[in-house]
Amino acid sequence: MFVLTEMKDVIRVNPAHFHLSLLESITSLLNRKLANKVVLNIGLCIALFDITHIGHSYIFPGDGSSHTEVKFRYIVFRPIVEEILIGKIRSCSREGVHVTLGFFDDILIPVNALQHPSRFDDTDQAWVWEYPKEDGEKHDLFMDSGESIRFRVTSEAFEESLPNKPPGSERTVQVPAPYKLIGGINEPGLGLLSWWETPENDDADGSEEQENDE
Repeated sequence: MFVLTEMKDVIRVNPAHFHLSLLESITSLLNRKLANKVVLNIGLCIALFDITHIGHSYIFPGDGSSHTEVKFRYIVFRPIVEEILIGKIRSCSREGVHVTLGFFDDILIPVNALQHPSRFDDTDQAWVWEYPKEDGEKHDLFMDSGESIRFRVTSEAFEESLPNKPPGSERTVQVPAPYKLIGGINEPGLGLLSWWETPENDDADGSEEQENDE
């Protein structure tokens, strides 16, 4: 789920940071620049792991800041395809089940990747797995918001960030998520954790107590 990624950048340290050591300044500025940001084709940056190289610093004419090339390793969230994760249902729509990991929300389990057969309940705004019982009847298993869910990552998608709209612009543009995951639960063992929990065998416990009494 988390990977260590080698990266490099040129960090601009303005004079306001000159009272700190160069290492402290670079560490602070790297986290400010990258933490909780999505880097195209890299993933969601979580935190700086270490700095492996600090190059020479340069001050260019007309600019009082120093510019330093650094190489570093960053902890990045980027699950591999086919990895199994556990999250919570954020909401349901006709598009599918939307899942969150707490720190990452852009996860969708589309309709064709749900347990079959499933239907969307407009009243509860939830997907329902129509689980077939041995007698031919169906038992409705609701996928409610807040429930823990186990899913398999089936694909990922990155979107390039668009420039910010000009100040005063009235037109609202829906910006796609810069990084999103597509998952699936249409196989045994996946779906709500409660579906696969083994209920306590009360009868077995009662029999054991009866034997002990005798």
